[in-house]
Amino acid sequence: MAPTIAIIGALEKEVRQIYTSIERGTVCEEAGLKIIGGEYHGFNIVCTTAGMGTVNAAAAAQHLISKYGANAIIFSGIAGGLNPALHIDDVVIGERLRYTDTDTALIAESAPGLEEFASSDFLVDLAEETLLAHGFVNAAIAEGEQDAEARAAADATFFRRNDTSADVHRYLRGTIASGNRFITGAEARERVIAATQADCAEMEGAAIAHVAAKNKIDCLVLRAISDNCDEAYDAFCDREFDLDGYARSASALTLSIIRRLAVKLGISDN
Repeated sequence: MAPTIAIIGALEKEVRQIYTSIERGTVCEEAGLKIIGGEYHGFNIVCTTAGMGTVNAAAAAQHLISKYGANAIIFSGIAGGLNPALHIDDVVIGERLRYTDTDTALIAESAPGLEEFASSDFLVDLAEETLLAHGFVNAAIAEGEQDAEARAAADATFFRRNDTSADVHRYLRGTIASGNRFITGAEARERVIAATQADCAEMEGAAIAHVAAKNKIDCLVLRAISDNCDEAYDAFCDREFDLDGYARSASALTLSIIRRLAVKLGISDN
């Protein structure tokens, strides 16, 4: 039986490209969710828009695990940048995920007994391989000879070799902070950084990794930077063109990661 991958986004635009890419698609509505099912490069795919916030994310994740037997969850979308090394459209691979507004010591009294959560190591490695193949450069590399070598390798990739004058995008294997408040303004930004040492902030990722750990399945949280936590939510939403672009970046990378995983597992040869 083919493995099942659940793909979740908080916003419909974050998973729209997934909907149009899977084959033999089905649509149903259950548990307050619109769920798209189908096949992609040998995997069974179930995909949904959870809505914003940790409760919505956790409920959607648990439903896709319990009802469809998901073996892994990929959560992709947009986030506000906290690390000055990251710029708009850069990507954070959620190596670690921490809550911003939760008493984690109390949470850890229940299974799986953790105060912070993580994406699965092999999926983090796979995401990094995919980003490098897409011409991204590791933002953790200091400027100088090593950075020049990384830039040269990026410029040689299929995605950049015809446009090497364009700004290179960067990625980090980093920490993602999740909470139920939209982070805006210097004071809120610094408070989240002090509490979590995170590279970006959003409202769902830790809950996804939490539910995955509770069910003992794999997960990957991937975020494209859309802003720097420096504007109000209403102004943020007015940037429709930008948001669509950043959301497409996250979706395209998700699909590329799945294709690469299919090849590694021998499920697909392309």
